[in-house]
Amino acid sequence: MAKAKAKAKKENFVVRYLRETRSELKKVHWPTRQETWRLTQIVLGVTTGMAIFLGMMDWLFSRWLGGILGTNPWAIGLAIAVLAFGIAAGVVVGRQQE
Repeated sequence: MAKAKAKAKKENFVVRYLRETRSELKKVHWPTRQETWRLTQIVLGVTTGMAIFLGMMDWLFSRWLGGILGTNPWAIGLAIAVLAFGIAAGVVVGRQQE
């Protein structure tokens, strides 16, 4: 009777956490060396492409803004045209969503 009333000893939460983590890691599908290398190449390619694209956009916008601030009439005209196109596109898209 005394044994039935005795509470079961609680397991240490750190030990339980480590045991559960180990069991979950056994369920993981680990990629092969070839899969890892292929995915790494994809990540590096996309990263390099985005870096080049963002660098070019930064350079173009810097030149464009420099022309606007330097009162270059072509740059100012382009800025007005882009602004008008943006407003028109926003109005069209807004009306289509209604």
